[in-house]
Amino acid sequence: MDLKEIQNLIKFVANSGVAEVKLEMDDVKITIRTTLEGNVSEATYVQMPAQSALQPAVAPQQIAPVAATPAAPAVENSHYITIKSPIIGTFYRKPSPDKPMFVEVGSTIAKGNVLCVIEAMKLFNEIESEVSGKIVKILVDDMSPVEYDQPLFLVDPS
Repeated sequence: MDLKEIQNLIKFVANSGVAEVKLEMDDVKITIRTTLEGNVSEATYVQMPAQSALQPAVAPQQIAPVAATPAAPAVENSHYITIKSPIIGTFYRKPSPDKPMFVEVGSTIAKGNVLCVIEAMKLFNEIESEVSGKIVKILVDDMSPVEYDQPLFLVDPS
């Protein structure tokens, strides 16, 4: 696999909306991770020779310019609690299209409040808060697919 094919693969993955893609062929292993905005956050390309010693075939700085974006300023979120998805499915911020959102940024929540709904296999699962606090950030767009253990909300417990 040459550099041009890898760059095309990175662009394809960035535009597809998937969180992570792993590709393993005979002597090549590629992992591409994206952010919620669809930007490539990490791309790893490893060529595995017959001796089975792992050697990087393409340096990260050669891959990064393909999807380089300005970095957002770091937010001090060490004291925030992350609420993660307990299941794989489709994330919904409203109980139905004509109803208001469960929570917004700045909403005060209590333990047991419904934060969102995740649809899995035609079943709508209400996701309840396990903590009390204030919603600082909503990390997933409405009607987006989510993975198991994917961060959904940041909550300030103070």
